[in-house]
Amino acid sequence: MNDFYYISSEVLDIETISNVIDNKLKLKLSDEAKVNIDNCRKYLDKKIAADKKPVYGINTGFGSLCNVKIADDHLSQLQENLVMSHACGTGEAVPKEIVKLMLLLKIQSLSYGHSGAQLATVCRLIDLYNEDIIPVVYTQGSLGASGDLAPLAHLSLPLLGMGEVYYNGETVKTATVLKDKNWEPIALQSKEGLALLNGTQFMSAYGVWCIINGYRLSYLADLVGTMSLDAFGGLTEPFNKLIHLVRPHRGQIKTAARILSFIEGSEISELPKTQVQDPYSFRCMPQVHGASKDVLAHVRKVFKTEINSVTDNPNIFIDQDEILSGGNFHGQPLAMALDYLGIALAEWGSISERRTYQLISGQRGLPSFLVNDPGLNSGLMIPQYTAASIVSQNKQLATPASVDTIVSSNGQEDHVSMGANAATKCFRILENLKSILAIELLNASQALAFRHPAKSSEIIEDYFEAYTKVVPFVDKDRVFHDDIKKTIEFMGTTKVSPEMFKD
Repeated sequence: MNDFYYISSEVLDIETISNVIDNKLKLKLSDEAKVNIDNCRKYLDKKIAADKKPVYGINTGFGSLCNVKIADDHLSQLQENLVMSHACGTGEAVPKEIVKLMLLLKIQSLSYGHSGAQLATVCRLIDLYNEDIIPVVYTQGSLGASGDLAPLAHLSLPLLGMGEVYYNGETVKTATVLKDKNWEPIALQSKEGLALLNGTQFMSAYGVWCIINGYRLSYLADLVGTMSLDAFGGLTEPFNKLIHLVRPHRGQIKTAARILSFIEGSEISELPKTQVQDPYSFRCMPQVHGASKDVLAHVRKVFKTEINSVTDNPNIFIDQDEILSGGNFHGQPLAMALDYLGIALAEWGSISERRTYQLISGQRGLPSFLVNDPGLNSGLMIPQYTAASIVSQNKQLATPASVDTIVSSNGQEDHVSMGANAATKCFRILENLKSILAIELLNASQALAFRHPAKSSEIIEDYFEAYTKVVPFVDKDRVFHDDIKKTIEFMGTTKVSPEMFKD
């Protein structure tokens, strides 16, 4: 198998990124990308030498200082000053996996040859990625409009030999790593600092991460939901394809078909039922899970466009002999998509908690709180409290960030997207969803055990058997924090497969 992914003008999609991550592929520039980067840099150097008129960010100040002309002998210092002054992020450290995605996406954007970066700069970014030297970046500091300025400044500091990086399992000064690798700091040329800091790679990396993991959690929500359905003694009639073909939303159809495939062959589902209908949290899984699937598909398309785009400013067009200043750094498309995705993820958690509530309610022959000797044992009473608490937090986090804006840069940047806040909120919702689904799995597994010796389907029984090797049957009260933690880890072993990416 090829150990490298080649950066080129070929479309980079979510599945490809997932493959790069899962198989730990390293990056290389294609010959095409090298030519594009090099030609753009040469054009820019010639343009600056031949034409002394002000061009934003190349020989002027930034933001509201755009009318301040900078002397030619200060252009390199201008770019280094930009990176240093903008590295003012605060808050928690961004997860290393997401920072590594930021590197990949920044390299991809610079490779098109519309940004003016040096080949050496892009190659050093690739070195950082391939050597797993990951810059320390912080979650707070971007308005999601002038580009993700503060986060991308921290991403770029190691190019100058500054800042901190994760290296060999430790957080160290970049200068130490450069000495260890015998690397010299990059001397930024005109426009380069702006090319590095302008862009949407912070928002994009969070979005890509949430999309990839969203597909995995979509699959798990269906699987765990089906286990709950069967353990609750639910009806399969609501998943008949005839119902969904007369309301043919793609996600709804896919969810119903997946649930039927999961439950096929279940002895429990064939047992006589006394109820005419089940609660909505079971009966309406295709409609609710499916609506979130359709959101996920939409958001995936938005991000596919974004990660194959040039998002810095100004943009350089060699063939047209133009350097044009615009606003491709503005994160509005991403901000709205991330808010939408956050709502979709929150809804999977919301309906999951309702199924958990039904399972512990002492209905359909199941003991109260799914434990022997309820009263002496509290059983799974309080894990449902935990799920309810997290669901409520997700509702709060799902309040859109993209409806907010604030004036910055002395009024020059008077409308911003708040996409970075949407990104970090979406990530928190995703992480919360893992806990909610884990609590449902803990309850569904316990309920299913009470249905034995009657068996569920082969798929569900295999999953149940694998799970109970990690989290065994609850015969009496114990510390459920440990069980929930183990359940989250168990669910994390379910990898994203090509089948999961099918809309």
